[in-house]
Amino acid sequence: MQKKILFIHQNFPGQFKELAPALAARGDQVVAMVMKKSSTAEWRKVKIVPYAAQRGSTVGIHPWVVDLETKAIRGEACYRAALKLRDDGFTPDLIIAHPGWGESLFLKDVWPSARLVIYCEYFYQTKGGDIDFDPEFPSSGDESCKVRMKNLNNLAHFDVADAGIAPTHWQASTFPERFRSKISVIHDGIDTRVIRPYSDVRLSLKSGLELNRDDEVITFVSRNLEPYRGFHVFMRTLPELLRKRPKAYVLIVGGDDVSYGRQPEHSASWREAMTNEMRSAISEDDWARIKFVGRLAYPDFIALLQLSRVHVYLTYPFVLSWSLLEAMSAGCAIVGSATAPVKEVIRHTENGLLVDFFDKNALVNSICELLEDANLRNRIGNSAREMVIANYDLNDRCLPSQMSWIDTNLH
Repeated sequence: MQKKILFIHQNFPGQFKELAPALAARGDQVVAMVMKKSSTAEWRKVKIVPYAAQRGSTVGIHPWVVDLETKAIRGEACYRAALKLRDDGFTPDLIIAHPGWGESLFLKDVWPSARLVIYCEYFYQTKGGDIDFDPEFPSSGDESCKVRMKNLNNLAHFDVADAGIAPTHWQASTFPERFRSKISVIHDGIDTRVIRPYSDVRLSLKSGLELNRDDEVITFVSRNLEPYRGFHVFMRTLPELLRKRPKAYVLIVGGDDVSYGRQPEHSASWREAMTNEMRSAISEDDWARIKFVGRLAYPDFIALLQLSRVHVYLTYPFVLSWSLLEAMSAGCAIVGSATAPVKEVIRHTENGLLVDFFDKNALVNSICELLEDANLRNRIGNSAREMVIANYDLNDRCLPSQMSWIDTNLH
């Protein structure tokens, strides 16, 4: 029997890029409400309903409630659009929402009989998480107050949500006990058939440089280059790393915006800030071997991972990036930070090497150890891919589990 399913995500499809079309493909009526302009009314059989906020934040509002007001504004915009959708005859059996931006706050007021399930990405912590992790960027004295206010959106959802889903056990564990029992842990999934080792890979950079598997390539990937993902730590390893590996190329993927945390005080971006800091410590010849490639088209991103001899992934205790599991699926030898939730997927010396986030010497030594030992590198890379196939494969594991979870919440 066909079911009506509504997705809510301010940048749809986001984490639902495989789940939503899979539900549509099996015959369910799937609609996605999106807070952005859309060039199409349908995407992979999913009907797209765009909407927009009617106002901005209040000038001069207390800084502790700016975030909450923004979420209320977005929630109202989604609520108004949902009323119109209801009046046009659409009543969902199930609403699947990423609540992080507040859009789903008032949807049960529109459709009280619909079940609401939420994507539980992260519940902000005052201790033991990202806020107090990096002593280089100490939190302000009132940070705990701001975090408490920031979590009000999550807390408001607990009273209306029927269930939750989280991609890792650690991320689920950050949520309060009273809601944690409602959270199922199922990762979004990695397409291991697409992201796989390929020995004949070649990658041409805009600079004209062409690289293949004969080249010694070290990779670092982040959606945006910033301290939350250890960009500052990695950049500070480069003088010693490039000295020890005179033939290595370092390919750095990521944009110049800030996804998390703060902007640098005296630079336009963290890339500029760290380039300025390290300029005099790295020779011009070595700078020529550092390639900032920006954000890549997905096929080029996969090629970069297939090219990598050693892939570096650092993060504060925070949301796990898809890129780590994608690199493991490509058979990369990983050096990662010994932080949550990295330790959930990397077992030291078995399918990767773990180092203290702040230990630059350990990071350099671990990278060099893998570069110098092909047998160790290949063993770790093969084990990494096997682990992803066994636990995070999109088609054979994660998507079927998500579909089963959906069906459970439809009854």
